[in-house]
Amino acid sequence: MSFAILATCVAFILVSTLVPLSRRTEWIIRDLDFPRLQLAVLALALLVAQFVLLDMREIGAKIMVVITVTCLLYQGWWIFPYTRIYPSEVKAAVNTDTAESIRILTANVLTTNHNAQGLIDLIHEYKPDVFVTLETDAWWQRQLDILEDDYPHAMKCPLDNLYGMHVYSRLPLHDGAIQFLVERDIPSMHAMVELPSGRKVRMHFLHPAPPSPTEHAESTERDAELLIVAKSVKGLDTPVIVAGDLNDVAWSTTTRLFRKISGLLDPRIGRGMFNTFHADHWFLRWPLDHFFHSKHFTLTSLHRLPKFGSDHFPVFIELTYDQARGAVQHGLQADADDKQLAEEKIAAEPVSEDDVHEPQA
Repeated sequence: MSFAILATCVAFILVSTLVPLSRRTEWIIRDLDFPRLQLAVLALALLVAQFVLLDMREIGAKIMVVITVTCLLYQGWWIFPYTRIYPSEVKAAVNTDTAESIRILTANVLTTNHNAQGLIDLIHEYKPDVFVTLETDAWWQRQLDILEDDYPHAMKCPLDNLYGMHVYSRLPLHDGAIQFLVERDIPSMHAMVELPSGRKVRMHFLHPAPPSPTEHAESTERDAELLIVAKSVKGLDTPVIVAGDLNDVAWSTTTRLFRKISGLLDPRIGRGMFNTFHADHWFLRWPLDHFFHSKHFTLTSLHRLPKFGSDHFPVFIELTYDQARGAVQHGLQADADDKQLAEEKIAAEPVSEDDVHEPQA
């Protein structure tokens, strides 16, 4: 009985490990990119159980151990960069010039959550220069508008379809645009933010729809939106920040492809996963809310903030412009296969990088 149960569990882990190797975009395949940490933990528990319950002299037991170890190592390879023992991709800031720093808070509020005061308290406590809210409708806009004295610059797109978006800023926003790049009811926001020093930073805020049985049967819409933005910011001399709930995990094929094509850095590498969803279930958490930035910046601080009733934790980051120190930072590099894959994913939707608004100072 023990052998049969363990063999079934091993078969499950093996299938869950092999299926995401496919480039197919069906939700049931792509969603297996998410639970790599959970699968690694399950594989480790199975390995212990195998040594305790099975006779290691039997060939069947040895085969199960080999399969389990292989799956454990493979799943671990994906998540290892998001541990503190991996080298940091983004250097810690040493420049204390606040005129060259920017503080950003992002929060997927969950439309049905009405604890607006909980979020407002976090904004008062962390004092971001810019805060971005996702899933915000007209009710949420009315609650957040009380902050307009402190955050006089704003971009607002209240929607009741779980894809509303708002940006409030202490800092001037230039040439802002609200776009519906891939889907006519899912916005993104693009603007140039002016730091206290006068330096301009190009910012893109995204919230593409996920592949799921209740949203989209495939990941093509999400993938195309991420990759056209990646292509639009590639190689810019202007400092760039891309942020939002990307409905994809940090280690997925698509998010890694976004990093390769854009050349942007992930400040979580070498620092932790910063899992933001699901806030109510500790055993089912993934890093869905992201900050990526150009190598112009170093990292002052990065925090997952306390929950306030949403199914997402908010996230806070402070970045400091330091071109000299940042110049030696390096992210992932795209090869020919990566570029071809990106083009294939973009071609799946009627959109291109030319459609992405390019804010000017």
